[in-house]
Amino acid sequence: MDQRLIHILLVDDDEVDIINVQRAFKKNNILNPLYIARDGLEALEMLRDEAIPSPRRIVLLDLNMPRMSGLEFLRAVREDPQLRTLTVIVLTTSDDDRDKMEAYHLNIAGYILKPVTFSSFVEAIATLNKYWSISELP
Repeated sequence: MDQRLIHILLVDDDEVDIINVQRAFKKNNILNPLYIARDGLEALEMLRDEAIPSPRRIVLLDLNMPRMSGLEFLRAVREDPQLRTLTVIVLTTSDDDRDKMEAYHLNIAGYILKPVTFSSFVEAIATLNKYWSISELP
């Protein structure tokens, strides 16, 4: 397996957003494995059970989800000795300053508002791809 390969976990409960991310990956020729969790609890289970290989992982996290919200997920990750250094990028519709402040307080790598148009979404994913391609992840 390619040592530079980054495993990406998308944590989002909205089927349309999941499809848009998958389509944007395809449009940008992003070959990184994409895993899907529909809420924070499912994401934690996948990460802890190593369903996603542990070296070089990034989480794209929505904030508004049932069962366990994105912020609750972030708190759990930062309290977990095995996961606390995980790179998390928030990808959400929430433009609430309190959400932004709390997310950054929980050491996220970035906060991106989900674009309204698909072409803007494709551009946002392309930018993320550039970010994780040049980032030095463990």
